Amino acid sequence: MFNLNGKKALVTGSARGLGKAVALCLAEAGADVCVNYVSERSAEAADSVVEAIRAMGRKAVAIRADVSVEEEVKRLMAEMNKELGGVDILVNNAGVNSNFNIYDMEAAEFERIFRNNMLSGFLCSKYAIPYMKKNSWGRIIMMASLTGQQGALFGQVHYSSTKGGQVSFAKTLARTVAADGITVNCIAPGVHMTDTLRDILVNSDPHRMDSTIERTPLGRIGTCEDIGYAAVFLASEEANFITGATIDVNGGLYMR
Repeated sequence: MFNLNGKKALVTGSARGLGKAVALCLAEAGADVCVNYVSERSAEAADSVVEAIRAMGRKAVAIRADVSVEEEVKRLMAEMNKELGGVDILVNNAGVNSNFNIYDMEAAEFERIFRNNMLSGFLCSKYAIPYMKKNSWGRIIMMASLTGQQGALFGQVHYSSTKGGQVSFAKTLARTVAADGITVNCIAPGVHMTDTLRDILVNSDPHRMDSTIERTPLGRIGTCEDIGYAAVFLASEEANFITGATIDVNGGLYMR
């Protein structure tokens, strides 16, 4: 089950955090993986992910590209096609956030978050779909968030708006490409232990960690691998009748 042998996966923003875990889990399931990163300071981390994937016997390549810029997305897809031979699975994971509420947020900051979180998913999907259509098979996975469903707890209207937008984007795109054998779904993470979250919940205020665990019915913080396993399932043949859906991976922190 969940065999991805022969599939080529692109995970945007996969040098670290959730994206790294998704890339490694897809490789463990048999996929060859393109590790995307945006800045030179992430190059070493991206290369280490590539090395780990190659150690599993899979093909892997690291490609630097800002996926919020159309010309760079075109180049990314072309380079991936040259190195790996196509794009079967796209995980639109790249995204950013910032700690502003509407009262102290400039319009430029709202636009920056929108470009990185929403426009990037549109561009990568647009330019990956032609490769998928050639084989009448494809998987597009959006990395949404529970904040897109319940709203952000601390006033981050820019971030939660983009995450809610990703859910609507996936539903509409799912209908658009269904006849081409392509499914489009979302994963909505809850609270997962990334390096960034460790700084927020552990290093700055350990009581916030305790409070988060208390509010989570399963009684723990999620791991990045929890998200990776969900991506493997949605990318697999076993999920071929699931499209336009959002998979909640949050330990029960938010239930619909």
